[in-house]
Amino acid sequence: MPTSLTVLAPVAGTVVAMADVPDPVFAGAIVGPGLAIDPSRDGVVDAVSPIAGTIVKLHPHAFVVQADGDRGALVHLGLDTVQLGGEGFTLHAAEGDAVAAGDLVVSWDPAAVEAGGRSPICPVVALQGAPEAVNGLVEPGTSVTAGEPLFEWT
Repeated sequence: MPTSLTVLAPVAGTVVAMADVPDPVFAGAIVGPGLAIDPSRDGVVDAVSPIAGTIVKLHPHAFVVQADGDRGALVHLGLDTVQLGGEGFTLHAAEGDAVAAGDLVVSWDPAAVEAGGRSPICPVVALQGAPEAVNGLVEPGTSVTAGEPLFEWT
């Protein structure tokens, strides 16, 4: 049986069920199961790594951290934010960096994303994870802080 991996909330906000994310790819768990967070709108927000590992993909609006083995966690900062071309996002890490769970990766302004007509909701995905491998999920509607456990991945 694989070791359980605790996936942390990358941002502070309110937990949202993946099925309620207003994007069919995330809502349908096509890239994997998980939860989303509707982030706080308190100015610039720091997004932290949800797991320890290596940053294998890093864009201003999204990043993937690969843990030991074959498990990777995707954090997507807002929906359709790729269209912003990095504007409003500040990178604090680079592809290939080793990170601890809770390390700062990106700073961004969810209120500015929302003001631009995009949803600032942040899916946190267990990439290619089986739905039954993700459990202990925080109840949707719960407020979380960045670095707080979000779900377990076995």
